[in-house]
Amino acid sequence: MSRQGIGELISEAIAVFIIIAFGDSVACMYVLYDPSPYANAYWGVCIAWGLAVTIAIYVTGSVSGTHANPAVTLALATFRGFPWKKVIPYSIAQVVGGFIGATVVYLLFSPVIDHYNQVHQLTREAGGAAGVFFTHPGLAITPMHALFDQIVLTAFLLFGIFAITEQYNEMAPGANSGALIIGLLVATIGASMGYLEAWAINPARDFGPRLFAYFAGWGSSALPAPDNYWWIPIAGPLIGGVIGGAAYQWLIYPFLPARQRVLLPQAGNASKQVVADPTH
Repeated sequence: MSRQGIGELISEAIAVFIIIAFGDSVACMYVLYDPSPYANAYWGVCIAWGLAVTIAIYVTGSVSGTHANPAVTLALATFRGFPWKKVIPYSIAQVVGGFIGATVVYLLFSPVIDHYNQVHQLTREAGGAAGVFFTHPGLAITPMHALFDQIVLTAFLLFGIFAITEQYNEMAPGANSGALIIGLLVATIGASMGYLEAWAINPARDFGPRLFAYFAGWGSSALPAPDNYWWIPIAGPLIGGVIGGAAYQWLIYPFLPARQRVLLPQAGNASKQVVADPTH
């Protein structure tokens, strides 16, 4: 692998590391403290996650493009020409970044985690405080319904990302402000749909910290998790990302006026060449 290729993988790991280091930390603030500093202020949690994504993009975007999400990587390979040979290495790097990010969060909050479990008479093996690291179904949500939710939420995410980053979209944010808008998109998904199952919308965001938690004492509550839930935040986003990308490519992209203006002169030139060619 080239030096640049290694740099791209490091960049992807750092991007997810940043997202998890801030995101799981705000989850700790939300869950572990009583009263929570975010009591009646859930939007603050969503904004923190969103700004973590924004910071990650500004830090690593010039190196790897900041996919920071296997669902994004897969959708870009499917519709935007990202090399297929990089999909698995990028995804592995993203999971590694999530694992390391969760490690840092644990080093910061482990005394608070232990205190929370002691006060609530919980153990790690029983899932005490596990929600600060990885996702699980919320009120009245079954695992299969959660799979559907994750497909839909991630479809929204990729639909939005494709729009925000499309060169022919004249309404897309400019002057490098796309990172902020993507962060607000993540925050909006969390604010509107996040309670369903903590809005994973990213296999690396869930599996990296889940893998760390497995080794840090949460055991079967992390993997395979109750009702064998661990695979749902992986499969749902991967499916949803492709659906969201397809929706944009099929429903919006063909009709962008700027794209039409580029294609029409090319079509005109082709017609002139045909007329001038005596072989036609």
